[in-house]
Amino acid sequence: MTSPTPGDKHTQDGWMNRLLGVISQKTPIQAVSVGETTPWIFSGRMPVANIASGKNASRPLPIDRPQLAAAFDQLYSGNDALSQTYRQGRMARQALVNDLDSEMKMANNGAPLPDGFASDARRLAQLMVKDPRIELGFMALGGWDTHVNQGSTQGQLARNLKKLGSGLAAFIEGLGSVYQNTTIVVMSEFGRTVKQNDNGGTDHGHGNAIWVLGGKIRGGKVYGEWPGLSTDQLYQGRDLAITTDFRDVISVVLSDHLHLNQAKLNQVLPNYASTQKVALIVK
Repeated sequence: MTSPTPGDKHTQDGWMNRLLGVISQKTPIQAVSVGETTPWIFSGRMPVANIASGKNASRPLPIDRPQLAAAFDQLYSGNDALSQTYRQGRMARQALVNDLDSEMKMANNGAPLPDGFASDARRLAQLMVKDPRIELGFMALGGWDTHVNQGSTQGQLARNLKKLGSGLAAFIEGLGSVYQNTTIVVMSEFGRTVKQNDNGGTDHGHGNAIWVLGGKIRGGKVYGEWPGLSTDQLYQGRDLAITTDFRDVISVVLSDHLHLNQAKLNQVLPNYASTQKVALIVK
């Protein structure tokens, strides 16, 4: 789902990096990922800016020391690919640090924002509002492998869903009027079994759901065929069956929201042919 080239495990880049390649304005701050490392979905030849999560977002790095920075700037002052990549990374980091410093001073009279997914989501939204060069953002939230003691309305799954919901709400609130021109996609690489296991949890499943939010999304409904949960409708008698290719959803966002033509779609989603038109977005 990060490549996404089903059946081909040799793909070296992620689809959001390929997307950046076809919409790139040649700025290293056009795509931002929240986390310590670049995720596979953003992996590839195009530069992507990273900000750490939580309080680490604005923590100085060794490269921020003037003497060390000057030495590296001199070392990578040439026109070779590595030097150009280094300078792009430096530009992206400096731009993000400047945006974060400004935001931290305004937030709560200078007090740092609280930890957590909602805080990171709000920070990313504020960066995107403050700096219109940022067009793509990515965040990951773990903790969904609920094999044991999954719980019901008060269990660990419910708590994780609450964190996810709070983060999405904070992101939308932080975007303000920019939300009207934003599309948010929430997806996971695997579902869970329909039935509970002997440990009070659920195991790795097959089918799952994709959430799509945005100012121009035709929301409030479930798209695609719903096969039901009766045993004869389950995949291998245990999992929710897949009825929609996840690329059918991604391609609609790319074509109807970002207005990619077919040639560019083919670059982002190679060897993909649409199986159904999911009319998610108001044109």
